[in-house]
Amino acid sequence: MSEQELFKQQQKDRVDRCSIMKFANNVMHSDVEPYEIVKVVSAKTLEIRRMQSVRANPENNLGFVPGGFVGHWALQHEQKWTITPCTEAQVIRIRLGKNGWKDSRGLKFQLSDTATKFHDYNY
Repeated sequence: MSEQELFKQQQKDRVDRCSIMKFANNVMHSDVEPYEIVKVVSAKTLEIRRMQSVRANPENNLGFVPGGFVGHWALQHEQKWTITPCTEAQVIRIRLGKNGWKDSRGLKFQLSDTATKFHDYNY
């Protein structure tokens, strides 16, 4: 296989992997926001749209423990979210670079099979 054929095959594999993944989760330090992949533009460019997230369990189920400066949420990893598509949300593009998937503002994204929402109440 020539070098040019190998390059084309690698790009095709990258597009196939993007087509398999359905979500791009925005990772901001410890918080995570879900986005859905709307369109695969190329092997290095995706169009995504933010999803709507609503808490499925009340905050008082997260185990607030007073102490220290104010306290902390001991069970924050047990939070549940109802995540649904939001067709009114703006479609943005993310691009694959040497440091992973990012949008034009530099926000980082990770491709995933599941939409993930996490809010760090202890941050």
